[in-house]
Amino acid sequence: MAFTAGDVIPLTQARATLSELAEQVKGGAEKIITKNGESYVALIDAQRLDYYHQLERERIHLLLLADADKGLDDVAAGRVKDAHRTLTALQRSRRTPG
Repeated sequence: MAFTAGDVIPLTQARATLSELAEQVKGGAEKIITKNGESYVALIDAQRLDYYHQLERERIHLLLLADADKGLDDVAAGRVKDAHRTLTALQRSRRTPG
């Protein structure tokens, strides 16, 4: 979504017009609240925030599935090590002064 100059509101103005801003956001707008001239917080509809959170959860699930798929490819290609032996070797190497 593209922001216009009217979507960027100084914090002092947002305090004074919060009800009006909330109605605009409920109508589909998103507002950026600035503090000392820099982006500070965003004002968005609660349902849209829930949707953004759902998208983030789905993205995480897709990343986990991709990692699992890569792991299965590694197993199929024989690119695996025995976990117990590898951990034991790591522990030994940490104890040995280098």
